Amino acid sequence: MAFGRLDRSRAGSPMSDINMTPLIDVMLVLLVIFIITAPLMTSSLKLDLPKVSGAPAGAAPVALAVALDAQGRLYLEDAAVSRESLQHSARQRARQDPTAEVHLRADEKVPYGQVAELIGLLQEAGLSRIGFVTTRAATDTPTAAPAAPR
Repeated sequence: MAFGRLDRSRAGSPMSDINMTPLIDVMLVLLVIFIITAPLMTSSLKLDLPKVSGAPAGAAPVALAVALDAQGRLYLEDAAVSRESLQHSARQRARQDPTAEVHLRADEKVPYGQVAELIGLLQEAGLSRIGFVTTRAATDTPTAAPAAPR
């Protein structure tokens, strides 16, 4: 073992390889951002859907999405429409595909009578396959502990 200077017989040559680590890090961050934001972009219309317990829906063909909010306004594919416009669009869809499905999302505060009128309107237009869209009920929610007396 020699003390003193280090042996520097070779001169350092420039590195010609690309460092892939920063590129991979950026791609992973973008992937995480996409994974987090993709489910949030499904529907921009805010509805309080009723919660039910049941089997998850299977894969279904593309359907006509109809929504009814708490104020009784109608939406077709997240765009506000009148009853006449909805009926016209439903008739066109029924002419194109008589077995087309309708996915009906109704706020839980909407009276059943309005939902029944909407179903009748869709059936008059020729669409009889109507499914209700709900959110899953939380089955394992802990019960709240009673508040301590003051």
